[in-house]
Amino acid sequence: MAAVLRERLVELVEPLLANLGYELVDLEFASGGGSGTLGIFIDRSGGVGIEDCERVSREVSALLDVHDPVPMGYRLEVSTPGLDRVLRTAAHYTRFLGARVAVELSAAREGRRRYTGKLERAGQEGIDLEVDGITVALNYAEIFRARLVPEWPDNSGKGRRR
Repeated sequence: MAAVLRERLVELVEPLLANLGYELVDLEFASGGGSGTLGIFIDRSGGVGIEDCERVSREVSALLDVHDPVPMGYRLEVSTPGLDRVLRTAAHYTRFLGARVAVELSAAREGRRRYTGKLERAGQEGIDLEVDGITVALNYAEIFRARLVPEWPDNSGKGRRR
C-alpha cells in the first residue's frame, strides 16, 4: 500500500478505534485485479473477540464510506494481531519489553538488515535488542518492520522459541 494511503487510513481509523476502546495494532492493504483487501488488526486490554471485530468492522466501514480514501473497491477485514503481532509504536515496544522480537531494517547496517533478539529497552528514539549476547541499539527511523517471535511449549514445560 502506498505510504500516503496508509498514513491517511491510520489518521482516519486510529482516533475512531481509540474512542471505541481499541488500539490499532496495524493496517495492511493488498490489491490485485482492480480491487483489494484492507486488513485492520485491533487489540484492547482483556483481549478481542469476534463481537469486537464485528463492531469495529461496522464502525470503520461507515467511517470509510464517508471519507472514501481508498481509490478502488476493497474488502474490509478486522482481526486480532495474533501471536506474531507487529510492533509499530514506541508504546508497543514498551509493552513487550523482555519479549523476543524480529526486526527488519529499512537499509542494511554493516551488511545486515535482520535482527532477532530479546527486547531490552524501548525509549523515545529507539530500542535495544540483545542479539547473541551483544546489545544492538536501533533507532525507530531505521526499523522497516518488527514483530514478536511467538513461543510455544515443549515437553520440558520451559517453552521454546522459533
